[in-house]
Amino acid sequence: MSNKEVVVGDVDKAHDNPIAELVQVACQFDSTIMLESDKKSINAKSIMGIMAFNPTSGMKINVVVEGTDETEALDTVAGFLAC
Repeated sequence: MSNKEVVVGDVDKAHDNPIAELVQVACQFDSTIMLESDKKSINAKSIMGIMAFNPTSGMKINVVVEGTDETEALDTVAGFLAC
């Protein structure tokens, strides 16, 4: 298992549809990808979960990844969130 704390960048300006694009990025990987903040934990591959989680600029998120491609998944999802 790998994890990394990320401060969310201005995803609204960097991406046309950040919620859908984040889910698409997460779904590229076989690993389980969870986003955690303020006692909330959601699956990054769930569009409804991301919508409820609502990552916004300046928010601190712990990205937790477990699986065969966890290193690449962690770097990619953290990079997307940080912009």
